[in-house]
Amino acid sequence: MATDGLITVTSKVGPQETLRRLENAITARGMTIFGRVDHAAGARDAHLDLRPTDLLIFGSPKAGTPLMQMDQTVGIDLPLKALVFQDAEQRTIIVLDDPAWIARRHRLGEAADPLVGKMKSLLADVAAEAAAT
Repeated sequence: MATDGLITVTSKVGPQETLRRLENAITARGMTIFGRVDHAAGARDAHLDLRPTDLLIFGSPKAGTPLMQMDQTVGIDLPLKALVFQDAEQRTIIVLDDPAWIARRHRLGEAADPLVGKMKSLLADVAAEAAAT
């Protein structure tokens, strides 16, 4: 599943364990978890069914602020988000915001490239750690 602006990783463990590992990997790297949304719980409250689906909102002002200094509209896309869900085939999927897409969306240009590259590398490490067996 390839969607512009998203990085998708298949986890080798279940959704709750993946989410736990993702939270640990994020905080271990000095980032802050600003919030968590349990979409499945919201669905249950509305008497609807939804497979496990959790949204994690996280980031680092040290990384995000320089992008917002280039163009404050970047704030609509920050902090970053990660969605952990179980698909119809019982696979656990991690979907992350792609910092390169955010930079393109806001036309930040080449000045953002070094920071965006670091952010992408960090997200790849975090996702790999959360998805590994």
